[in-house]
Amino acid sequence: MTTLTIGQLAKHTQVGVETIRFYEREGLIMVPPRSAAGYRLYALSAIKRIRFIQRAKEVGFTLKDIKELLSLRMQTGVTCQDIQSKAAAKVTEIEQKLIELQRMKKALQQLAAQCTGTGPVSECPILDALEDETE
Repeated sequence: MTTLTIGQLAKHTQVGVETIRFYEREGLIMVPPRSAAGYRLYALSAIKRIRFIQRAKEVGFTLKDIKELLSLRMQTGVTCQDIQSKAAAKVTEIEQKLIELQRMKKALQQLAAQCTGTGPVSECPILDALEDETE
């Protein structure tokens, strides 16, 4: 097998057909040639590319970040240090998100603690606090 249809590629990479089409539109994978019948015919290398994208997403890179990483790989003069800097920046970004999530969690816990869980919705302290314009 030297080429794969979109369905075969989806099966090999465990992503949906629409995801593959989206990656094409976003320039993350090459738009493949088509067969005489109009089917997309992907090179086997597309499996590796999609797995790279999926793994990069799993560690927190956005599709924009991934596109940049893929382009850096093809540029001359780019070093491993450049990639390490991108990873370190992503770690910092994730740490900031964790701080924000902890703040959100604390605020929500405080709201939930104010609610007895009884009474009508019109007297719900959680909804009242979210509606309050003074805070």
